[in-house]
Amino acid sequence: MPDRTRPIRKEICLNEQELNLIQHKMRQLGTHNFGAYARKMLIDGYIINVDYTEQKKLAAAVSRAASNINQICRRINSTGHFYDADIAELKARMADVWELLKVQQRNEL
Repeated sequence: MPDRTRPIRKEICLNEQELNLIQHKMRQLGTHNFGAYARKMLIDGYIINVDYTEQKKLAAAVSRAASNINQICRRINSTGHFYDADIAELKARMADVWELLKVQQRNEL
């Protein structure tokens, strides 16, 4: 196999308990690639699994607020008027964003 990017092969022997422990740790990380897992552990000694769910929620909230702002701006540009309901909706979206930011800050501190 001369076209391999990693031509040097290393093998290890495991007992059943060691294999089960490794497979359990791989499941916790959500990986199925033993080679990648083994290389990362042998080189770095640890793997950090980061949960981005809060950041995704925050990004979605900001995106919704930005979309509302764009819609309101288009309406103001076309009609020359803005409505109290638009402002109230915008304030509600911004309150959601601020709440998510506060939660994120509390979790990080």
